[in-house]
Amino acid sequence: MSLQPQDLPLAGVRILAVEQYGAGPFASMHLADLGAEVIKIESPGGGDVSRATGPHFLGEHDSQFFQTFNRNKASVVLDLKSPPGRADFERLVAGADAVLNNLRGDQPAKLGLTHEALKAVKPSIVCAHLSAYGRDNERAAWPGYDYLMQAEAGFMDLTGEPDGPPTRMGLSMVDYMTGVTLATGLLAALVGAMKTGRGRDVDVSLFDTALFQLTYPATWYLNGGHVTGRQPRSAHPATVPCQIFGTADGHVFVMCMTDKFWQALLAELAVPALREPRFADAAQRRAHKAELIALLDAEFAKRSSADWMAALAGKLPIAPVLTLAQALDNAYAARVGMLQPLPHAVAPDFRVLANPIKLDGQRLPGRGCAALGADNARLLGSR
Repeated sequence: MSLQPQDLPLAGVRILAVEQYGAGPFASMHLADLGAEVIKIESPGGGDVSRATGPHFLGEHDSQFFQTFNRNKASVVLDLKSPPGRADFERLVAGADAVLNNLRGDQPAKLGLTHEALKAVKPSIVCAHLSAYGRDNERAAWPGYDYLMQAEAGFMDLTGEPDGPPTRMGLSMVDYMTGVTLATGLLAALVGAMKTGRGRDVDVSLFDTALFQLTYPATWYLNGGHVTGRQPRSAHPATVPCQIFGTADGHVFVMCMTDKFWQALLAELAVPALREPRFADAAQRRAHKAELIALLDAEFAKRSSADWMAALAGKLPIAPVLTLAQALDNAYAARVGMLQPLPHAVAPDFRVLANPIKLDGQRLPGRGCAALGADNARLLGSR
């Protein structure tokens, strides 16, 4: 039996989302998927700018891009700068648990979206802010996007081949990580508000989140000046072998992160040289990386990617290097339920990727985001 909305853990929680484009909507979609009633507060004249983001549209004021980030949400059109719009917004706040926004850092105070501005309406309201650089420093008014954070936080310096130019990741992972981080902070603040009756502000920025993702290379640098550089073929900076290998018809990624996995690889490869003392442990393999990789290259080139997967999958960490199309056509992705039907009035067979969270072994249910302003009458009355 599939999960019903009333079975979801955030059922009964209401969140107002003053959001647009990617990072903020990605955060609130996680909450909506888990059962929260997420109400998008959209501006007159077109709403969330991603409703008009092409090239693939779903009728007027809707697009495939928009639906990617706004599953399970309601839509209300309000002019927050007008007295009637502000009054309607505060009526919604009175019945809400949180207000989320992903505006420029100087905007929440101007639009009255902070806890200080809304606590008189509801003391327990949680106000969650996602901005490029935060609200409390000299960059608060700066616009900013994922790619800029990848540039300034050093991601581009770590990505690509050693002799190539700085390169961004193929996806806007800073946006998505910041969205997940905001959702985590908002939920923590909601738990606190439920216990104490007091709301608060929660702040997350793209810049802070990007820098935080530097993890152990940052620790290595901050405590010893060690600079992690790019490695050929997307290799791990310390563990060998852990990288892409060419096969007879493509590529596989092999990760011998432990001696156990190294021994599993040796069991498959009848190459006496690989059993020499110079490759006996992790330190030796790292010290003799060039010779080791040359030997492995010659072996992996002898068989197809499918052959290597058949021989090694489940014995050591290995994956085929797929194209985007191959990844989405992968039968395994379909078997585990990661392709979710999301019927749309314009496209009955519309599909998206399912939320990766499971509850009691079941995928979370999904429906498309409401049309622009479709919930005004239900939530605000007929006026």
